[in-house]
Amino acid sequence: MIFVFGSNMLGRHGAGAALEAHNKWGAVYGISCGRTGNAYAIPTKDYNMEAMPLFIIRVDVAVFLEYARNHPEEWFLVTRIGCGLAGYKNEDIAPMFRDAPNNCYFSKEWTKFLVQNGDY
Repeated sequence: MIFVFGSNMLGRHGAGAALEAHNKWGAVYGISCGRTGNAYAIPTKDYNMEAMPLFIIRVDVAVFLEYARNHPEEWFLVTRIGCGLAGYKNEDIAPMFRDAPNNCYFSKEWTKFLVQNGDY
């Protein structure tokens, strides 16, 4: 299982899911984006620890989704990135993951935002 978490551009994994990624999943300090240990970082905060704009987060989510598609043998536990310390709401971030492959698992709080129109 790969733990997917929201990071900051400094790669300081000091609080929230990022701290768990470091302590339990081997995320390395200084790595702000991509695979690190048994974790995958998606930046949601910039170098000043301010929330990044949604259009930038969307790009990094797309890169992650491509990574997940290219690694079907791995399983990804996707946390509610951006919905904690970055301050976004579930409805801001969750829809970015609608096209996630079947090897991605999400919090129940995101389920209603991941369902495509007509899918039940």
